Amino acid sequence: MRTALLLLLLASPAFADPVRIKDLVEFDGVRGNDLVGYGLVVGLNGTGDGLRNSPFTEEIMANLLERLGANVTGEEFRPKNVAAVFVTATLPAFARAGSKLDVTVSAIGDAKSLQGGTLVMTPLNGADGQIYAVAQGGLIAGGISAEGQAARVVQGVPTSGNIPSGARVEREVAFDFAGLDSVRLALRSPDFTTAERIETVINAEFGRPVAAMLDAGTVTVSISGGSPAHVLARLEGLTVNPESRARVVVDQRSGTIVMGEDVRISPVAVAQGGLTLRVTEAPMASQPNPFSQGETILVPRSDASIEQRPGTGLAQVDGGTSLSQVVAGLNALGVAPNDMIDILKSISAAGALHAEFVVN
Repeated sequence: MRTALLLLLLASPAFADPVRIKDLVEFDGVRGNDLVGYGLVVGLNGTGDGLRNSPFTEEIMANLLERLGANVTGEEFRPKNVAAVFVTATLPAFARAGSKLDVTVSAIGDAKSLQGGTLVMTPLNGADGQIYAVAQGGLIAGGISAEGQAARVVQGVPTSGNIPSGARVEREVAFDFAGLDSVRLALRSPDFTTAERIETVINAEFGRPVAAMLDAGTVTVSISGGSPAHVLARLEGLTVNPESRARVVVDQRSGTIVMGEDVRISPVAVAQGGLTLRVTEAPMASQPNPFSQGETILVPRSDASIEQRPGTGLAQVDGGTSLSQVVAGLNALGVAPNDMIDILKSISAAGALHAEFVVN
């Protein structure tokens, strides 16, 4: 059985299509901010928190009712249509008061489903503790749950959902973008060659040395004689051919192997084989003779066997100067994908795999 390798071809710069700078870098200061809050989802069809197991739900609900003018001090209420939830969102860069955000709602108690619920007004705080948005609205749950007396069926995740445009921005993040005299470009995948090409392309566009590479992950751009917004709008559409490291990524759970175009293997010899141990239990009932006062007992019976899988022998994998040659050499071993992962690990440990080896 020959191995099928799932390959992602990362073409070399000479043949790669140009990529926009805006897709390769993050602009320093132009980023989102995470928001979080906790609140209540109401209107559930008996699938909310069991308040005996989630006392914080009762506390939140009591505080909310007190703020709305209902006196519940000393009262005992055990509704099952309420659930305590965490609410998360991302405040985009340059978001203005009145803008709307998508929010994600997740149960934090023992609620069985949030389907059909409504999130009550929930403040969303930033890392500094300030309230930047308020969320409220009908929840779209991400799954279905059905339960009977002796069985339960769950599809998806009914205890989590989202509210499109469910939050409204109440406070803006203070940032004087127009007053910047320089902007730093942070590469998403730091690489000296890519950073140098970005510097060259920007300087060629502006006709003077306005960009300077600081390191493999940072290029600074000087802003003079124009606004930062206009400068970034001009340079983010420029294209470069990015460079990438040779990399092999494997997923042991699915047996997927992904290789880059620049992966190379030196000549190496590989032998592969293994043992399979099987132990089967088949207990037998021993009955006493008729009219005897004996008892029925179980006599243990075990069947153990060891199977030797035929190995591939000592096979030579020739060195490859291209990805297709590397794949052909590995496929010549004729082993299953999971065994191929172990072989690649061993080749890497032997120093014959000239690429970064990543295991997920």
